[in-house]
Amino acid sequence: MPGAVPRTQWSDALRVEALTPHVDVKLKGDEMPAALREKERSGRTRPDWFRVPAPPPKSAATKYTELKEGLRELKLNTVCEEAQCPNIGECWNGGTGTIMLLGDTCTRACRFCAVKTSPTPPPPDEDEPFNTAKAIAEWGLDYVVLTSVDRDDMPDGGANHFAMTVDFIKVWNPSILVECLVSDFAGDLAAVERLAESGLDVYAHNIETVERLQPFVRDKRAGYRQSLSVLKHAKVHNPKLYTKTSIMLGLGETRDEIVQTMRDLRAADVDVLTLGQYLRPSPAHLAVEDYVTPEAFAELQVIGEELGFKCAPSHPTPARPPTPPSPPSAAPPGAPPRRAAERGRDRYVASGPMVRSSYKAGEFFLEHMIRTERAGEAAQLAKEFRTGHQHKRELRGDNTLSTTHTDAS
Repeated sequence: MPGAVPRTQWSDALRVEALTPHVDVKLKGDEMPAALREKERSGRTRPDWFRVPAPPPKSAATKYTELKEGLRELKLNTVCEEAQCPNIGECWNGGTGTIMLLGDTCTRACRFCAVKTSPTPPPPDEDEPFNTAKAIAEWGLDYVVLTSVDRDDMPDGGANHFAMTVDFIKVWNPSILVECLVSDFAGDLAAVERLAESGLDVYAHNIETVERLQPFVRDKRAGYRQSLSVLKHAKVHNPKLYTKTSIMLGLGETRDEIVQTMRDLRAADVDVLTLGQYLRPSPAHLAVEDYVTPEAFAELQVIGEELGFKCAPSHPTPARPPTPPSPPSAAPPGAPPRRAAERGRDRYVASGPMVRSSYKAGEFFLEHMIRTERAGEAAQLAKEFRTGHQHKRELRGDNTLSTTHTDAS
């Protein structure tokens, strides 16, 4: 509620003592470390800011049902289902699904992810690039997100399969903006280059967590420096790309570790950062160590601004006055110098408990365009840019969108 007393002071909102996450299949949801801390704080085992609409029943005639049936007919998978995303009801009822290429079985076994794994997954569907492009063209969207499982069994990690899909989409409709959330391709920079030159608009790869926690959270074939290298090389090979990554919070990381990760991402010239709360998909996965408060996410937005990121509204965070655009300033230590071609192209952060890497990605990107590169076309863009959520969109006086965040009430 605007004007309400925060749950905690910003200075106390993020952890200062490091913890190591663990798996304990015997722990019920209300017995996890985060739940016990929340019960001590508020008397409840789950924070009051976790509110997401449930998917509608199968019998309901909704966009959710229509999209689900359409994906099955085309034999397409979505990360929304495979990773048990909590926002699936809201996003699919908006008409937006994140397509998962290369099958539904991953060659890696990260301890936070619900996607099924195998060292020898089935071969990819050769018709998938065309079918995916066809489905996207029929949806009539202006912004789409493609992602995939890791495919270490393929020589290029699936990079060419991704690139072919982007090629087909751009043939169907060159104006569609395409975001690809991809693996690290085992550090294969030639594979990174193949995708970077395919015609995509946003090259996304998730670093997932801070450097200290990488061995506990991600598969041993992944790595902090490897992820930074991939993100940096994509931009070096194609400077026109936006690069994007995501960090999960609540696994025992400290405030200083989060800030250092943000600095490292800036040094790798990453444009877009999303931060969200980690939620355990099953008892066989890492327990949640902390429920990170909206105040903490809000603090990270402020830190992002100070580091040179351009911060987009987050979902959901406590209402606070919009931050006016700031004039160009000197880059922070470790950050690359701003190129002349970057004028008007500011970086941005989406930070909030229920934010996910693909969550309303088109809406956040649209807002970024409105606030920076194409401010003069704000009203027209807000009216015509199709992401699946446009029917719920409202352009506010400060050029933010109602679809990108929820005011506390």
